[in-house]
Amino acid sequence: MSESYVFTPDGAQLVLGPNDSNLPYLEMLLSADLSVRGTAIMSDDDIPLFVPFMQRLEKAAGERGELREAEIFMEFQLLSEPEAGRSSPDPVITAAGRSIYPRSAAERRLFSALRTDEVIFCSGPAGTGKTFVPVIWALSEVLSGRKGKLLLTRPVVEAGESLGFLPGDLQQKLNPYLRPLYDAMEYVLSPHQIKRLEENGTIEIAPLAYMRGRSINNAVMILDEAQNATRTQMRMFLTRLGEKSQAIVSGDPSQTDLPLRSSSGLEDAIRTLDGIKGISVVRFSHSDTIRSRIVREIVKAYSERRDGDEGR
Repeated sequence: MSESYVFTPDGAQLVLGPNDSNLPYLEMLLSADLSVRGTAIMSDDDIPLFVPFMQRLEKAAGERGELREAEIFMEFQLLSEPEAGRSSPDPVITAAGRSIYPRSAAERRLFSALRTDEVIFCSGPAGTGKTFVPVIWALSEVLSGRKGKLLLTRPVVEAGESLGFLPGDLQQKLNPYLRPLYDAMEYVLSPHQIKRLEENGTIEIAPLAYMRGRSINNAVMILDEAQNATRTQMRMFLTRLGEKSQAIVSGDPSQTDLPLRSSSGLEDAIRTLDGIKGISVVRFSHSDTIRSRIVREIVKAYSERRDGDEGR
């Protein structure tokens, strides 16, 4: 028994990609040979998920534009999960006219937590959106006027160098460490717009050590690469939270660069604070990786090897 689905002309282009470039990936996910004729996609095999999957992809493409492998995979994954049958619409975050939607079950939980809680911890591997989503959320809050400032900070420990020994002024010294945060902001804003917001104080970027002694009001505070914050630094950051402010902490516990004898403030804070009203912990896993299919497999392989090593 064969299966077929007819897209709208725009839907076919957005789902299948230029020259049907997404077709081999769809075949891999469905374990079937597919063919395209005009705006129709067909399979000679009986695939129960085929029509619901194509419907879901066309709906996603209509909301988000041309689909990439990572987005196709997440739609396929969500279709197989119990909550995929929900009738409620997908949550959305919009900043500067650009909208993002949750691409995994964990991201859906994160979207919800951002709307309800004062402190949110995002813990998990690379490529899961745990930095990207909070940055876009913070921009949406600031650009809409609901918050007055976006404060971005990271521990500066990756290179094992003191900032004082790096060339340039403070901003030039910080740029290599903060590049991932700029990459996220540049999804919705141009570099010129970001610079203007920095100049008027709407966006502030500072190393974690410079946060001591401050009280941050009416702002979204984001601590990225939090696995490299010590327990003392984490407590210091969280206690900067002033009136009408929100703190978002993201990191990957498996990639700490702290000295061997130092314990990560991220894991300690999650153990200490999880369960307190107003605080959410969103845990991502390798199955939530959206950066690309191959990154997901890499993260999964390393995670499985680490689990095996710990068992010996």
